[in-house]
Amino acid sequence: MTNQPTGGGVGAGVLVLAATPIGRVADAPPRLAEELATADVVAAEDTRRLRRLTGDLGVTVTGRIVSYFEGNETARTPVLLDALLAGERVLLVTDAGMPSVSDPGYRLVVAAVDADVRVTAVPGPSAVLTALAVSGLPVDRFCFEGFLPRKAGERTTILTELAAERRTMVFFESPHRTEASLRAMADVWGADRPAAVCRELTKTYEEVARGGLGELVEWAANQEQGVRGEVTIVVAGATAERRTYAPNDLRALVAARQGDGLSRKDAIEQVAGETGVRKKDVYDAAHS
Repeated sequence: MTNQPTGGGVGAGVLVLAATPIGRVADAPPRLAEELATADVVAAEDTRRLRRLTGDLGVTVTGRIVSYFEGNETARTPVLLDALLAGERVLLVTDAGMPSVSDPGYRLVVAAVDADVRVTAVPGPSAVLTALAVSGLPVDRFCFEGFLPRKAGERTTILTELAAERRTMVFFESPHRTEASLRAMADVWGADRPAAVCRELTKTYEEVARGGLGELVEWAANQEQGVRGEVTIVVAGATAERRTYAPNDLRALVAARQGDGLSRKDAIEQVAGETGVRKKDVYDAAHS
């Protein structure tokens, strides 16, 4: 157990994780402008977007500006840690929302914590919580699953593992993969599972599409120019009710999935995810 001291380690600086607007610049937390103006170092996921943000806020950055993104995160973390250990105040901002939540920052936080450097945050906009709040789905218990894998097989495996998850689930997704991810969710969890696709949250063309996963697949497919903008998907958790499947039912489901082009192994995994039946039992039924 570690108990972070209020002032951090002796002579150490402070790492500040600052939330940035996910849409309207007016949503920026008031402290953001102050931190940008006074930080010794500002580490930004995209320095061009940082300059647009500071221009909109009317802020002049007096500290050093360095880039800190996925491609240089590993190499740049020790440099920023050295600045912290030298007593500097390092501000970390990403393109939108809170750093380290599916964005750069986690490595630097871990390094700072290990070095007994104080880590604090400027709270503010969050696509995860905003989408959850407007989805109309249960919010008492939820989990954030980030981005699904790009490859279809890996995506199906993850969705199968989540088939019995009872909490509301929140996902980030790129617009050009939204339809494919919704279709995979419908295949594994059922077309009737309630969900919401939240697009361009807080922006001019904000849209929240709600319905069963099957309906949302059709919604995505019918977008004239494809799904556009920043996308967050919220899906209801599994219900407690479980249907009883006879071996013949399971065998027929596996055969149907194989008929759709899946290998027997993938078909068994998908049926297990859809039905909630143990994969071993589906395997036994398919081979009986």
